[in-house]
Amino acid sequence: MEKKISKQKVVIIIPTYNEIGNISSVVKSIAQVKRGLTNYNFIILFVDDNSPDGTAKEIARIIKSHPFVKILKNKRKGGLGAAYKKGMRYALDKFNPDIIFQFDADLSHDPTKIPLFLKEIENGADLVLGARYLAGGGIPSNWPLHRKFLSYAGNIFIRTTMLNFAIHDWTTGYRAITRRVVEKISPTLSHSAFNGYTYQIGFLVKSIQAGFKVGEVPFHFVDRTHGESKLGAEYIFNTLRYIMKVRIQEIINHRLFKFAVTGGIGALIQIAFLQIYRSLMPFQVAFFLAIETAIISNFIFSNLWTFADRKLKAKQVPGKFVAFNLASGGSILIQQVIAILGERFIGLYSLFTLPIIKFAVDTGTMFAVTGILVGMFWNFFAYSKIIWKKK
Repeated sequence: MEKKISKQKVVIIIPTYNEIGNISSVVKSIAQVKRGLTNYNFIILFVDDNSPDGTAKEIARIIKSHPFVKILKNKRKGGLGAAYKKGMRYALDKFNPDIIFQFDADLSHDPTKIPLFLKEIENGADLVLGARYLAGGGIPSNWPLHRKFLSYAGNIFIRTTMLNFAIHDWTTGYRAITRRVVEKISPTLSHSAFNGYTYQIGFLVKSIQAGFKVGEVPFHFVDRTHGESKLGAEYIFNTLRYIMKVRIQEIINHRLFKFAVTGGIGALIQIAFLQIYRSLMPFQVAFFLAIETAIISNFIFSNLWTFADRKLKAKQVPGKFVAFNLASGGSILIQQVIAILGERFIGLYSLFTLPIIKFAVDTGTMFAVTGILVGMFWNFFAYSKIIWKKK
């Protein structure tokens, strides 16, 4: 007896608000694509935000002849993000989908590209983006120059800010998402800040941060022929504001940033305590104690903040503190060796001078800076690979 192949279930979520003129066309277009994909079971889920133009009634009429079409009615308009969040929760509970699509009701998204999205997922992608700024994609040629500029410049700004050039279209709303991504990411976007268009960029950023594989399919974005666009100036402002906030948080939370701040605090502590100790004891003793005070500070901050995810157990602290001292001593030794070797084999002389401000840089300064940088590299290596070694 031939084994029956289990079909994957796909739910296409389409938020609507005053889209009565587009409902029939979008259903027919998707239905046509659906007929060629026999290995998948499709459901179209409209999420209507109480449209006053009768959109829900039009969907109800179409459901009578298209049983794969469903509707989820919201009592009030909540925004694009709110619609997707509710739609995804409803889809997971009612239809048990393997894949969820985000799709526009106005057919700005090309439904004939759906098979390519599914192919990307078959090849291992967790989240697939419809990319307008990838070879083979595009935006309407009749858009005004300012709208084209904002569209291109906005994506370039985001790619540059996030230092991620592998993704070409950060703001696209045409997406295919696997169930595990939806279950992981959607609950993290419960805040009302993600009820609008910020939901789109927020979902993508958090998916990348969680390590999910992102694929792209090029498509040509088409302007709507019925109804009015819901996008306003606040969309651009909120998106850019969110991206800047995310990037700043990423920098602050980066281990290298924490390492630099910890080192800076240690330097200030060393200078301050040197002045205190000098009033109480000979300079050489004061100098040594000031360094050791800074080392203690650096050890505490490193354990509680820089390497908080690898925090030492109480019984490890004594041994690791000795190792920390040795590593810090190694940094000082490296700086001294570079300075001595530089002076002996290269010599000390002015490298260049800026006569306007009478500022000269000599090789001695360059040796000192090089020594500090190499010493910092050694410290970070020793701290992360030896003292707070990842288990």
